Amino acid sequence: MGNLKNKKTNILSGVIIAGTIIVILSLAVFLIWYLKSGNDEGPREAKESAKQEETASDTVVEGGEDLSVEEDDAQTEEEPEVVTGDSENEQESETEDEAAPVPGPEPEEPSQVDVMMADMTVHEKVCQLFMVYPSAIVGTNPVTSAGDMTKAALEQNPVGGLVYNMTNMQSQEQVRQMADNSQSFVEIPLFIACDEEGGRVGRLMFTVGTTKIGAMLGYKDQGTEKAYENAFTIASDMTRCGLNLNLAPVADVWSNPANTVIGDRAYSDDYEEAAQLVAAAVEGFHEGGVGCTLKHFPGHGDTLEDTHNGLAHVYKTLDELREGEFLPFKAGIEAGADAIMLGHMIVSDVSDMPVIFSHTIVTDILRGELGFDGVVMTDALEMKAIRDNYTSGEASLLCLDAGVDIILCPIDFNDAVTTVEKAVESGRISEERIDESVRRILQAKINMGLIAEREP
Repeated sequence: MGNLKNKKTNILSGVIIAGTIIVILSLAVFLIWYLKSGNDEGPREAKESAKQEETASDTVVEGGEDLSVEEDDAQTEEEPEVVTGDSENEQESETEDEAAPVPGPEPEEPSQVDVMMADMTVHEKVCQLFMVYPSAIVGTNPVTSAGDMTKAALEQNPVGGLVYNMTNMQSQEQVRQMADNSQSFVEIPLFIACDEEGGRVGRLMFTVGTTKIGAMLGYKDQGTEKAYENAFTIASDMTRCGLNLNLAPVADVWSNPANTVIGDRAYSDDYEEAAQLVAAAVEGFHEGGVGCTLKHFPGHGDTLEDTHNGLAHVYKTLDELREGEFLPFKAGIEAGADAIMLGHMIVSDVSDMPVIFSHTIVTDILRGELGFDGVVMTDALEMKAIRDNYTSGEASLLCLDAGVDIILCPIDFNDAVTTVEKAVESGRISEERIDESVRRILQAKINMGLIAEREP
């Protein structure tokens, strides 16, 4: 009995111990599972917590409530928004600029000359290219007054100017009245001119008692003051008689003692001295109230022939002319001469044609090289050097081809005008070429005060 009881007690103790071990193992397993599950959830919770903190931080920056946020970080986030906005505005602006029409330059206001020319017919333009004796348009000779016949003639042929010679002059008052009347008959004021050089070439001083002035060569040693004084005196006399353009001074240099057509008409026999005296004379003529004309380009002082009787020849090279004959003309141009007269000469180094027909002399050298932008005129086409070899019409066209502006005293005015007009109609010469010369003529008249300058 006692053994059996002990046996039962041992069995019960073993069961209790086994149960205890099972419970402990179960708890251990549970604990291991529990710990493992907790480690897996921890990182996710940490990430979610960090994410929430970052979101909260962003909210504080955008709201501008947390002043502890660094300014550089805030600027970094704000600046791209500003830059992006400017870029968009610039792109929109550029698009608008591209879409909007680009304004062109404002049109220039037409010049006074252009306004005048807009109302001129071809006939009126062509007539401006001629300066003639009153008898050439009136049809009678001599002409000593300007009345109904002159009025009708100028209405029919409104020439650019009139040239008075001694047959037109009886008294200072008569010349003045004739000039004033003639001006009253035209819309575009006339050049009214004569040759008043002094010495053996004068018109007023030998007919109506204006101041007698000797030959220019005789004053050369008295210098520029005397050259100015003589020119001023001549111009003042011309102005009182109603004339406004002198066909002087002579810019030729008497470099050849055998030359008689120029001789003492020249201001000097030295090129540089002549240049100084001619420039002073230009100033004197202007101060006395008249325009002036340098003559006879490219230099008539070294020729043997008299162009009143035939063509003269210049045998010097262009380089020699540049070093000598051109000097007084250059000085006169710089002094403001209004016009330059071409001589009836042939420059062998350039052409076998008279200078008045030479594009090289007129356009390339006189205008291009010497820079003269005033009026270029011929010597009188009535002189034998031209009239014996060309008709008035032929000569006029050849002059215009060369670049001449004013054709002086053709032997047949009507033939000259008609020929030029027909040449324009046929396209032989363009109206634009006519316009070039008319423009220079009108501008010269404005510069001389014959046409009142338009107020700005």
